[in-house]
Amino acid sequence: MYRDNSLIPSDAIRLAALGSLWEAPKPYGALASEVRFFAGRIVGPSLDLLSPSIELLRVEGLVEAQSGADGGEAAPMAITAAGREELRRLLTANLRGPLGEINKLIIALKIRFIAALEPEERRLQADVLSETCEQELARLGDLRSSHAGTPGHLLEWLDHDIAQVEERLAWFRALKPRL
Repeated sequence: MYRDNSLIPSDAIRLAALGSLWEAPKPYGALASEVRFFAGRIVGPSLDLLSPSIELLRVEGLVEAQSGADGGEAAPMAITAAGREELRRLLTANLRGPLGEINKLIIALKIRFIAALEPEERRLQADVLSETCEQELARLGDLRSSHAGTPGHLLEWLDHDIAQVEERLAWFRALKPRL
């Protein structure tokens, strides 16, 4: 985690793994495949996401082989109480702007596992996500203003980006009352 309480790329993988195990226990291989698949579909192949092994979660006591299992590779892994607390910490962490590929992954993971939080924490996360969009709109608006009158297609591209962020902001605002 960065000093500003925002997630580093490897934290996204931790969030994905812990969230997946929060949903249901699963064998290590299935967990690794699921995390790799989800992350890959959001950000594509990324060296930033080659983080310490999911095995580290076991060493840290955040996951464990389910009781009664022999502890082998096929034994279902389950999240521990410490793992649930870490999941909560990761879900409530800040986002670092601007919205890049890693933040898109973190947002998708927050939305996917938001039910792991208490209702008030869920609504707070909707506010955090809305605020991130508002900051992105201010940044893009400033860039657009500084290039007003510039020949080419930059303003069109920025208008396209601004429209997407405005739509995302409206979605987060509409999500909050449903949480």
